Amino acid sequence: MTGILLVHGAWHGPWCWDDVANRLTERGYDVHAVRLRGHDHPPGRIWHRVRHYVEDVHQAAARFAEPPVLVGHSMGGLVVQKYLERHPAPRAVLLASTPPGGTIRAVARLARRHPFVFVRANLLLRLRPFTSTPPLVRELFFTPHTRQAVVDHCFGRLQDESYPAFVDSMIVRARPRRIQVPVLVLGAERDGIFTTREVRRTARAYGTEAEIFAGMGHDMMLDDGWQLVAERIDAWVGQTRASATGPKNHDQLPDDRHQDQNSSTCCGSETNTVPSASLPSTKRNA
Repeated sequence: MTGILLVHGAWHGPWCWDDVANRLTERGYDVHAVRLRGHDHPPGRIWHRVRHYVEDVHQAAARFAEPPVLVGHSMGGLVVQKYLERHPAPRAVLLASTPPGGTIRAVARLARRHPFVFVRANLLLRLRPFTSTPPLVRELFFTPHTRQAVVDHCFGRLQDESYPAFVDSMIVRARPRRIQVPVLVLGAERDGIFTTREVRRTARAYGTEAEIFAGMGHDMMLDDGWQLVAERIDAWVGQTRASATGPKNHDQLPDDRHQDQNSSTCCGSETNTVPSASLPSTKRNA
């Protein structure tokens, strides 16, 4: 059974993967969501580095019989990239991920949009001010059209984030040349943190093309339309299972990275954008 390890990002926890994890489990995968240290709503400040989160992923991946496919969201995408510099995996998915070059541009945009929130966060050495109200959560993680129940559900479960990890996200660089596994890069058109240009730059660093989901916000595993994201991950990981049961002569196997670079499974356009009309209007479990 192919394993999938889901890695959450800043402010979140393994709960953010519930819907996607259930969908992928139904498709026959061995799915687990790691809880990065400190992401259990501790009463005080959490104080960890990105390298500590990489250690958490290493420990979680070691529990699988074989190296799992890694799926990282936002800061979790940076953690996945750093993990892959030293550890094997059959494939990886970067979902609205921190770019290899870090978050300095995204942080600068946040500082311009919310200078007082930015100053308060730095004075307190805490990241909670960025997610302290439902309107801020909607702006960063969702869209103006996301149902309020979805925003409220997320807001009620968000927590503080480690300030040292926040600093690391600006200065710690991923090194794509050290990562020799096929990488799927998915982005959101209405992402309040990373621009589609940054997502496409991330994809180019891994020799592929980004797939942008129209009308979705940063929290692609929670926003309306998460089912399409789960289906795309399923299709991508399914190629791993097909390879495992296919020909054993490596000369006969396709070059995964080259093949997926030219794939338009969910997009069908040069810019690889999922049309907003494709987003289903279904209810999520609150």
